[in-house]
Amino acid sequence: MIKTDILIIGAGPCGLFTVFEAGLLKLKCHLVDALPIAGGQLSEIYPKKPIYDIPGYPSILAGELVDNLMEQIAPFNPGFTLGERAESIEKVEEKLYRLTTNKGTQIEAPVICIAGGLGCFEPRKPPIEGLAQFEEKGVEYMVKDPEKFRDKKLLIAGGGDSALDWTIELADVASEVTLIHRRTSFRGALDSVDKVMALAKSNKVNLITEAQAVGVNGNGVLKEVIVKTKERGEFTKDVDYFIPLFGLTPKLGPLADWGLNINRSAIEVDTLDYSTNVPGIYAVGDINTYPGKLKLILCGFHEGTIMVQSAFKYIYPDAKLSFKYTTVAGVNGFE
Repeated sequence: MIKTDILIIGAGPCGLFTVFEAGLLKLKCHLVDALPIAGGQLSEIYPKKPIYDIPGYPSILAGELVDNLMEQIAPFNPGFTLGERAESIEKVEEKLYRLTTNKGTQIEAPVICIAGGLGCFEPRKPPIEGLAQFEEKGVEYMVKDPEKFRDKKLLIAGGGDSALDWTIELADVASEVTLIHRRTSFRGALDSVDKVMALAKSNKVNLITEAQAVGVNGNGVLKEVIVKTKERGEFTKDVDYFIPLFGLTPKLGPLADWGLNINRSAIEVDTLDYSTNVPGIYAVGDINTYPGKLKLILCGFHEGTIMVQSAFKYIYPDAKLSFKYTTVAGVNGFE
């Protein structure tokens, strides 16, 4: 039986930073994640993707951010149970929960912090006949290492941030990049849209709007994609890789059965301290929802910071919390 102060479900960036803030208050943390490595989506889906909205970093690779967070929390020696899904929880005492994973590991803690990002997720796949037979044989739903696509011909489909960002990133890696989108307008950041338009104007990227992939062909591996456009009708595009980036389908999985208030696959929280409707259970990061919610790593860091202050008071209601600036060494704790 593993015992800790705060059990964090989800070892993504928000979960990792929560460990740091909890450590400043001398609270011990243990993290559980269904993925085999820490870092969540940053490690599993796009470790080489640059991130531009982390304070103090004009640009930082997702994997590098995870490495930095792991280094930052190392002094607090958190525990990890990776490659196991949080399956069930039970209340064993007034202020004590016991979580059991799908592999039978049990962890007890007075506080649970759900930082599971989008929850259990899977990529949204376009309804193209025969697509599945080319998965990992030319069809990729995420980009983990851009070097895999060095000097290759790519067809990217999508109109959101991922499609735009990877079009920009891979323009200098692949021999040819074509971006197709079924509309003329994009859902991604305006700056990214402007960059893609500039790349298209300079002929570094082939941009085709009002278009969608409707078929795939190959012999064991993908060789071509059939594209249907409003202007040209159907045509066949020779490719090495087809990368449809239509986002992820979030699934809360077992969390949906824990008695939490759920709104559109997200957990409702009180912005006072990001607590849920169940005492002692909090939710931070992309998995929570409240009026004005922004799904940004930066916001998740803030939520985790506020949450641990409340968690401390929940665990030690009679203790005096002494929290000072983190620029002063050894200042945090309680009296």
